[in-house]
Amino acid sequence: MNKINYSIYLVTDTNAVKDKTLAEAVEEAIKGGVTIVQLREKEANSRDFFEIALKIKDITSKYNVPLIINDRIDIALLVDAEGVHIGQQDVPLIEARKILGPNKIIGLSASSLDEAIKGEIEGANYLGVGAIFPTSTKKDAKKNSIENLIRIKQKISIPIVAIGGININNIDKISQTGVDGAAMVSAILGSKNIKEETRNIKNIWF
Repeated sequence: MNKINYSIYLVTDTNAVKDKTLAEAVEEAIKGGVTIVQLREKEANSRDFFEIALKIKDITSKYNVPLIINDRIDIALLVDAEGVHIGQQDVPLIEARKILGPNKIIGLSASSLDEAIKGEIEGANYLGVGAIFPTSTKKDAKKNSIENLIRIKQKISIPIVAIGGININNIDKISQTGVDGAAMVSAILGSKNIKEETRNIKNIWF
């Protein structure tokens, strides 16, 4: 796959979707301008997660949008996703790289400059930094700040994606930091018109 566009980064949560299936919602979001999709379904068991991943991979492949699987390296391999996103408490990045090989994307959550530097040294392809604003989709997320986001961006050479409570009303604050993308869940999936809302968000970002 060519250079990855992390700008409009969709993280899934079936609970955020109102009147569509998750697959329908993801497709609408991609049509609106989502550039990368992370499948994060915390409440699904392994079998359900695998079946959801297959459906979402069909859609992302159709539009040539990278699919990132949250945490589950095994499922990422089974559905041939473009990569995984792991947290600080998950499988160590170095071990994940051994399993996935050199060509898969590995994203890493980082809440501090030290974590970001370590992640870059160990071979992460990008970092997810947050939570920048209060968020209801990840209640255990560490609070972060735009100032820290800027500090990390200035010191790190790999792409940075901001996450946490980002929506159409504050995404301009994120775009002004110079980071490479903004990750969103309910701001996109919870909207009445997913395609239109995503397009509006993208217009602000660019």
